[in-house]
Amino acid sequence: MSNLTLALDVMGGDFGPRITIPALSLALRENSMLSFILCGDHAQISPYLHSLSSEQQQRIQIRHTPSVIDDNLPFMQALRQSQGSSMALAVEAVAKGDAQGCVSGGNTGVLMALAKKWISPLPHIDRPALTSLIPSLNAKASVMLDLGANVEADSSLLVQFAEMGNIFAQEMLHLVYPRLALLNIGTEEQKGSQPLREAHQALKQRHHLNYQGFIEGDKLMNHVADVIVCDGFSGNIALKTLEGAAKNFLSFFKKEAGDSPLCHHFKGWLVRLVLHRYFRKLQKINPDRHNGATLLGLSSVVVKSHGSANSVAFFYAIQHAIQQIEQQIPAKISQGLYRLHENKICTAKS
Repeated sequence: MSNLTLALDVMGGDFGPRITIPALSLALRENSMLSFILCGDHAQISPYLHSLSSEQQQRIQIRHTPSVIDDNLPFMQALRQSQGSSMALAVEAVAKGDAQGCVSGGNTGVLMALAKKWISPLPHIDRPALTSLIPSLNAKASVMLDLGANVEADSSLLVQFAEMGNIFAQEMLHLVYPRLALLNIGTEEQKGSQPLREAHQALKQRHHLNYQGFIEGDKLMNHVADVIVCDGFSGNIALKTLEGAAKNFLSFFKKEAGDSPLCHHFKGWLVRLVLHRYFRKLQKINPDRHNGATLLGLSSVVVKSHGSANSVAFFYAIQHAIQQIEQQIPAKISQGLYRLHENKICTAKS
């Protein structure tokens, strides 16, 4: 890996430096060419840096600000108070070219607003989409977007998400002709909202896409599609439901302090009897391993971590950003969208 710098909103999320500093320590150990710009309160950050080696500390610079965006504030109020915040400094570091990407666990809406303000969008994309890889039961993954950046999306925006998601899947999952589907309440043609039905008809006419039609929520983890497109409202609910179910399922099989011997024996028996063949695969769907959603549609990499992420999960968000920077995902999506636009112009002229 060549030299790479990430800007980190150290104060963002529910736990701030208690989580973000151990996560960056893991990342520094994994990547010898990686460095960080830490944006946040110097006094709160410094105590957590003592556990880092002197070599690792040399790969860190701190941009001090006491200002932090309160996640509990209404969006407009939070946005007004964002100037000079740790999140704003992280985004600005990318815009100024000091870092190739940034990671934050803070307010999603404010992060999107700041990113749109400071970082230029990709051509022919109206709004970025929060995009992530979701695990499937066969230990593979699907791209899903939007996961919460746009509560509402008309048909043209859904089609833009599909085009971006298609290129993202080609590059991140190394697929030639990704299968694409729209998340809906049924698979019949007449089901769903008007924007969904209009997007469905439009995508059927885009023959460069391997469009499969509608997909229902119960098939999200069955790997019947490589790209799953939806509006941010539906996508966020679907994602949180999947994560909650996976965490609850996995936690059921962990030995708790209050477990009786009989309860623990029953859990072990159930694993051996029913899930022995699949338990290792189920461990791979741990949401911590899939933390980190990208604001796809921007010219630089901006990754949103869950606010409640632990240090391991935040580490994976950092790794997700690194992977996209190394694979030049924004540039490749831009090139792909440009080619599509040029082909449309040529077809219209002929």
